[in-house]
Amino acid sequence: MAFLKFRSKKRRVFVLSIDGVPHSFLQNQIAQGRFPHLARLVEKGAFTRMRSVYPTISSVAWSTFMTGKNPAKHGIFGFVDHRPNSYDVFIPTSLNMTSKTLWEILSERGKRVVVVNVPVTYPVRQVNGILVSGFLATNLEKATFPQEISGQLEQMDYRIDADAALARKSLDKFLEDLRLTLEKRVQAMYHFMDHEPWDYFHLHIMGTDRINHFMWEHMEQGHPRYARAFLEYYDQIDEILGDLNSRLGDEVTFILMSDHGFCTIKQEVNLSRYLVERGLLKFEQNPPAGLGDIHSSSQAFTLIPGRVYINLKGREPKGGVDPSNYEKVREKVAEELLGFHLPDTGEKVIQKVFRREEIYRGENLSSAADLFAIPFDGFDLKADVKKEGLTEKTALVGMHTYDDASLFVRGKKIIREDVQIMDLLPTIMSLMNVPVPQDVDGRVAV
Repeated sequence: MAFLKFRSKKRRVFVLSIDGVPHSFLQNQIAQGRFPHLARLVEKGAFTRMRSVYPTISSVAWSTFMTGKNPAKHGIFGFVDHRPNSYDVFIPTSLNMTSKTLWEILSERGKRVVVVNVPVTYPVRQVNGILVSGFLATNLEKATFPQEISGQLEQMDYRIDADAALARKSLDKFLEDLRLTLEKRVQAMYHFMDHEPWDYFHLHIMGTDRINHFMWEHMEQGHPRYARAFLEYYDQIDEILGDLNSRLGDEVTFILMSDHGFCTIKQEVNLSRYLVERGLLKFEQNPPAGLGDIHSSSQAFTLIPGRVYINLKGREPKGGVDPSNYEKVREKVAEELLGFHLPDTGEKVIQKVFRREEIYRGENLSSAADLFAIPFDGFDLKADVKKEGLTEKTALVGMHTYDDASLFVRGKKIIREDVQIMDLLPTIMSLMNVPVPQDVDGRVAV
């Protein structure tokens, strides 16, 4: 990739992204006198609630952020996806992303970038600067561009991600791992800030999403021990905000953002089991070894979270739904989803159902799910074909929400009421005086 050099007045942007932090949570904590650095910071710019993307999964949200496009254009549809003409699933990476990223576009325009830990940046792509990929990377040597940066990070004992598995064994050990991971992330940030020239700097903190998944309910319910520990982790981030606000001069636009909101999980709900109970999903053997045991008489199957596929003949290996009946079956499945009530409580599970063409447009539309089941907050949709139970409550106590992501831009005003995550790419490029590609879906927000 050849990078051009342009001579113009530098307009720099620093982005600190805190994964999965709700705008409402930050507002409430400020109102209670917590997070003093954030409280002072938001007085100096625009602080607003932001919409995410469907499905509300970090890999999809950050792909939408970094491309400014909807999933049917950038090609990342979930944390897992199924291969064409197969029921096998895989984890999409940057290799599956069909659009250029913000940092690639900036690089081509002669801007130097430093990007650390953003999801779906592995395997690394070439940039004009430094790229350290996020949690899908398995080791540092393969996680950086240029590769020699990995040596510097290893000397710092840098960590790609906290060990979320610890949370299922010991919350105390999990908290310690979170703190250490955050400290190493911040150490790397200051190292690159002090030793590397940059026009665009992006540091991503994944630990907020991790702690929210395993301790959000503890915080909301005021757990005698872990509610305080939860907030103390956020206090660390508030200290980082205060230091960054002091370090970054007025010539740098400072952006704080998250990719989605969070709420307490009432129940994990197995949508695959519901489809089985409604006669829409059947298997050749019970219990099935996996989705590959689907019976050709099945009308639909699902992948997390709430993505529903019609078992279409000619598209799926054991497809039983004739293309001439596609719309009729899709309508039937949508009605069944909207009629889903928990048998024990009578609570309605699904808030709305979208057809893919209602929320997506682009060259990859045919790869998207046929339907998107959007649950009411508190019902975390799963898709385990091996489990017979419809609901369960596990160590996972927090889930993502769509309409409560957060955005702060220092020294600016929001010019649009309805801001969504895909608006950040054109907004950042506009702030940096770089032409915005015509094929993006987002619009300038400040």
